[in-house]
Amino acid sequence: MSTQTINLTLKVWRQNGPDDKGRLDTYHAKNISKDMSFLEMLDVVNEGLSKKNQDPIAFDSDCREGICGMCGAMVNGHAHGPESETTLCQLHMRHFKDGDTLYIEPFRARAFKIIKDLVIDRSAFDQIIQAGGFISVNTGGAPDANATPVSLEKSSLAMDAAACIGCGACVASCPNASAMLFVSAKVSHLALLPQGQPEATRRSLNMICEMDHLGFGNCSNERECEAACPKGISIQNIARLNREFIKSSLFSTPSV
Repeated sequence: MSTQTINLTLKVWRQNGPDDKGRLDTYHAKNISKDMSFLEMLDVVNEGLSKKNQDPIAFDSDCREGICGMCGAMVNGHAHGPESETTLCQLHMRHFKDGDTLYIEPFRARAFKIIKDLVIDRSAFDQIIQAGGFISVNTGGAPDANATPVSLEKSSLAMDAAACIGCGACVASCPNASAMLFVSAKVSHLALLPQGQPEATRRSLNMICEMDHLGFGNCSNERECEAACPKGISIQNIARLNREFIKSSLFSTPSV
């Protein structure tokens, strides 16, 4: 075997639907190039299964450039695999050794229903955004870019929070399946900017109430979310969310 290829044993979670009983099935990935991404390796395995008239492994992917948040799975217990600040589609096979056994499972949370195999329903995140993760804008011509000054510090913090791609790794890694890091990122990038102030008095309250309604757990500051986040979102945003929530609780009532 070439030193540029490896053989792997895959233990993959297979489940036909949210109400079916799942199982781990074993597959052998042979002669996998170290230059392949993790998803390209799964493509090769699926091609072999298709040739045998077997059901291919279902998994999510879209851009395969680490910016859309579609991909995601637990690899040996790590969301998106063992590399830090790396999405599953950007994880390359050179990080594994010949003969490794990989356990590949979907992100698990009460709010993330398994659709099939590694594919999960992340629409709960969309519902949280609909509850308050937006701003009001007036129709008409675009305002001058310099009409509303924003400090470099706040714009940088807002951009860091806005880097969240909503993949769900934070929820899957949290022992409580909390969505606090996701919600805090969405609240922070609006709370830090003047454009986000019209809804500021009710945004965090509405979003947290929706998060609780959907079955996400509470944050207990375990920090697994921060460690698993492929975009390096800081838990400092959770502290900001808590402050925004206190202000919202004093001046508003939830509308969800």
